[in-house]
Amino acid sequence: MIQRIQSIFLLLASGSCFSLFGLPVADTEQAQAGSELFADAEFTLFDAPVLLGLIGLAGAILLVGIFLFRNRKLQSSLSMLAVALVAAGVAYGFYELSTDAAQEMATFASGTVLPLVAMVFAYLAKVFINKDEKLVRSADRLR
Repeated sequence: MIQRIQSIFLLLASGSCFSLFGLPVADTEQAQAGSELFADAEFTLFDAPVLLGLIGLAGAILLVGIFLFRNRKLQSSLSMLAVALVAAGVAYGFYELSTDAAQEMATFASGTVLPLVAMVFAYLAKVFINKDEKLVRSADRLR
C-alpha cells in the first residue's frame, strides 16, 4: 500500500504540466499567414512566452513539492499555488487564442485537457496532504 499517495498525485500533476511542452493546444489544417499563433499550424506553449513561463513554473513547483514531504503546510500551499498558475495559464492561453486572426479555423488538440488534469491532480494532492496532516496531529494528541 502506498503511504504517501499525494506524492503520486504531485508527480502526475507535474507530468501533465511538462507534457504540454510536447503537445499542441490547438491546430489548424494548414499554416495561417496572418496569424501569430498558427504560423506553423499549431498553437503550442512556445508560441506565448508568458504561457511557457506559467506552465513551466507550475510544473517545477509541483515537482519540488514532492520532496517537501516533511513540511506538509508548505507542500499544500505550493500545490494550490500551482493550481493558480495553471489556471492563469489557461486563462491567458484562451485570451491569446480568442484574439488571434485564425481562431475560427482552429480546433482544439490533445494538449487542451492536460491543464485540467494537472489542476485535478494537484487538488487531490492537497486533499491527501491535509488528510496526512490531520492524521499526524491526531497521533500527536494521543501521545
